[in-house]
Amino acid sequence: MDSAWDFVQTHLKQLPAVKVTSGYPQELLNIVERDPRRIYDRMASWFIRHGTMVPISTPEFLAELPVRFREMDGMVFLPDQLVEYEKARSRIPQVKQAELFVSDERSAIDWLTNFLLKRPSTRSEIHPEYIPQIGSAKRKGEIIPELDDLLEDNFLRYDGDGDVPNQISNYLSKNFHDCRGLDKSHPVMRSRAKDRWYVPDPNKAQDLEKKREKALLKEFETYKAFTGRKIKESRLEVLRAGFRAAWAAKDYQTIIGIANKLPEETLQEDEKLLTLFDLALTRTEDGL
Repeated sequence: MDSAWDFVQTHLKQLPAVKVTSGYPQELLNIVERDPRRIYDRMASWFIRHGTMVPISTPEFLAELPVRFREMDGMVFLPDQLVEYEKARSRIPQVKQAELFVSDERSAIDWLTNFLLKRPSTRSEIHPEYIPQIGSAKRKGEIIPELDDLLEDNFLRYDGDGDVPNQISNYLSKNFHDCRGLDKSHPVMRSRAKDRWYVPDPNKAQDLEKKREKALLKEFETYKAFTGRKIKESRLEVLRAGFRAAWAAKDYQTIIGIANKLPEETLQEDEKLLTLFDLALTRTEDGL
């Protein structure tokens, strides 16, 4: 497992600590490559390309990452990089999120994460902002789950019981006059917060990730059971999770069999699927 963290250390060193816009007033840019899930994808891809098993699961990785490294504004840093970023942030407090285009399930989750980090919101507030993002950028044959399913599988909703989570109370205190200075258990704060979706803290994120991975693999079983010639529509996240699990189990025939039923563009346009397919072919030809 140490090899995974060695990769992260090296990867983060190669990324800039600060990016700013060229206009005036300047804004700090969100560095997409510092997103925890993007870092996991990079790490997993490196091990797969080198023909070795990925040494850590997604939930374990996302839980351990903030323990070993530093996080701010949804980005991961080495300690000295965080010092540099904090200095820039003290001069330029506004962080500009990278423009995201929703083309598949992963980018939809990224968009919702960015939105909810800035503004924990109810479903009725999220819907009109989210729907226009799904347009011509959507990949052909790609199934993007409904908004309700994306929220349920990847985020948390405050139901009005107990103290208001920090993610929501901080937002309400800054943006609603009647919530300023209120305790997280105050009835007004709880009323304002009720039914708002928010990005979970790392501990609860691990639980959600386990639940999500289990659901993805369950749906992958329907692809394995498919008896037709071509799977015309599919969820990319399901395929990625299923291919990773099959690779870990050395079940190369499952990867090859499903890959051969996918439209050519689905396979060719996704580096992770294509890499696992090519490696599965190689292992099969080598008799491994």
